[in-house]
Amino acid sequence: MSKIIVALDVPTLAEADAIARSLLAEVGGFKVGMELLMAAGPTAIESIAGHGLPVFADAKLHDIPNTVERAATQIHSAGARWVTVHAGGGVEMIRAANSGMGGTGVLVVTALTSLSSDDLPAIGIGATLQDHVARMTGLAAGSSAEGVVCSPAEIRTVRERGDGLTVFTPGVRPKTSTSDDQKRVATPEQAMRDGADYLVIGRPITRADDPVDSARKIAASIAPFD
Repeated sequence: MSKIIVALDVPTLAEADAIARSLLAEVGGFKVGMELLMAAGPTAIESIAGHGLPVFADAKLHDIPNTVERAATQIHSAGARWVTVHAGGGVEMIRAANSGMGGTGVLVVTALTSLSSDDLPAIGIGATLQDHVARMTGLAAGSSAEGVVCSPAEIRTVRERGDGLTVFTPGVRPKTSTSDDQKRVATPEQAMRDGADYLVIGRPITRADDPVDSARKIAASIAPFD
């Protein structure tokens, strides 16, 4: 299975379906994020999953455990293989999400890739990003989560603290791409070298002049790490 999960961060399901169809032979799965979920609801998950590749529902659930469990149940029923939850919801919430997903598929978001260490004090976190991610990884490891979502900068930290967790890494940019609004980025090769299991890549593929060619080039660049 390809290590590339394409982020379908587009405003309509029709556009997402078209991109997914064009990339079926090139990638390992698709991410349905908040924009598409808000536009089309669970139908977006159902439709994209219908193409036959696993779907990563990037819902970033963060609420009381009962609410999260019920939401995860709906997401699982729609066909998602994975769902994201915020680590800040705590152990009980993560376990509730896992129950809603049928016992597997919960990915814990450690720290958004748009943040830097300078941003943490304003949201009440008195630690470096590395320390914060390490703590959240430990929490995930003790909460029945399947994996974590972390930026390329923290992959090695996650590997040290989260033995057995699957690592999903956004903020991946080929050398020819811009970083956009993400502050902690790396090339696909570097992310795989550091230990990522899956690369979550959106704009460098979906907004390329030729998305299929872009996906193929990225896949070729990480082939030595399969």
